[in-house]
Amino acid sequence: MAVKRTAKALSGTVAGVMLFSVLAGCGGGDKTDTAGSGGASSGGTEKQVKLRMIESLTSPDRTAYLNEMIARFQSQNPNITVELISPPFDQADNKIKTMLAAKQDLDVLEVRDLTVSEFVNNSYIEPLNEYAASWPEYSSITDVSKSVGSLNDKLYFIPNGMYQRQLFYRADWFQEAGLTPPTNYEELVDSAIKLTDPSKNRYGFSFRGGSGANSVPDAIIQNYNFDQIDHEDPNFLKDGKTMFSTPEAKQALELYVKLFKEGSPKDSINWGFSEQVQAFTSGVTAMLLQDPDTIPSLKEKMDVNAVGTAPMPKGPSGKSFVFAGGAGWGVTSYSPNKEAAFKLVQFLSSPEENTGFAKATGLIPIHASASEDPFFQDTMYKSLLEMGDKPEEFVNLKANTKYPGTGKWGQVAMETGQAMLLGNASIDDTLKKWDEFWANERENYNAK
Repeated sequence: MAVKRTAKALSGTVAGVMLFSVLAGCGGGDKTDTAGSGGASSGGTEKQVKLRMIESLTSPDRTAYLNEMIARFQSQNPNITVELISPPFDQADNKIKTMLAAKQDLDVLEVRDLTVSEFVNNSYIEPLNEYAASWPEYSSITDVSKSVGSLNDKLYFIPNGMYQRQLFYRADWFQEAGLTPPTNYEELVDSAIKLTDPSKNRYGFSFRGGSGANSVPDAIIQNYNFDQIDHEDPNFLKDGKTMFSTPEAKQALELYVKLFKEGSPKDSINWGFSEQVQAFTSGVTAMLLQDPDTIPSLKEKMDVNAVGTAPMPKGPSGKSFVFAGGAGWGVTSYSPNKEAAFKLVQFLSSPEENTGFAKATGLIPIHASASEDPFFQDTMYKSLLEMGDKPEEFVNLKANTKYPGTGKWGQVAMETGQAMLLGNASIDDTLKKWDEFWANERENYNAK
């Protein structure tokens, strides 16, 4: 799970999605046969290979489009057949982890920035540096995409698109209420409360208390600690303490609790991605903080003239951290078909195929050449462009995925956060648990 008003503007966003330049280093892996962006077979005399592939961020439309891409690959490579496994979204990552732990037949898998550290720590996935070095079109992939797919200077997956959040809001509701789009978190909470009217089944904010619940409290706490955050280790401060250990963290979490209790539907304590987007598109909620993969659904189900976009809210510093993240295609370390597996990855990641996938799923393409595509001049991407044009105001911060516990954090934050929101735990006790979690992660990591 992101662009462009003009080609020049987009190159400042897509060609950098808020500028990173961490390049992939040299790594291991068997060199693959490269046959151009499509990886076309040289003929039908090659041995027959069957690849098993699994996706993580599943949805019916996404899976259907991915199957079309696979069909095109198979038509160009008649010696390779691909079986796509598409578990339900909420079960997909656990399914992938179970298959990897058991070394079940699997060649290509969707790796996320949230799971890459765990997969690398358990030696589940193959470094792709040498494969990529023999692929000419790899050079046109943006630096930020390479950075997101890398860990410790080794490339482990080729992103299938980039995610970066912005605020979507009901422009018609705001106009009716005489409100302007919020520019900071306090304004967001105030607007959410003013737009909430349970008697009309209207609420100000599409809250997410279920899977992925940590995204909003993490962002608010980081922004309330803006000047103290260690940019190389963003859940920590420059003095080595966690960002959850400060008085500013308590102020941020108090605001978050207020957002839920006074500006959000009560059942949203269990909502995940699908539920919060559905609430927005169906006219239940007025604001949604989400990645651009939401855009296709908004265009399909809503009057786009009723939808506005705004940059990410700022903290007390008058600035905002923004994150570019992503998921993409990797190869299992134990695959017996690594060359064929990377040929599939290479095909899916080619400029033509990736740009088409980005259009279908609402992501930022990974190739700089996509900046010239008129599709990404859409007004839905307006705020992403605005943030890209103001890098000193909207500061790009790469999520630190080096800790193996990164993949567990979402579950921990969800369960403890729900207890807090239901009044079964205090804000202080919740912050203490979050502080201990990350302090232990760093201690264990440094002890290696």
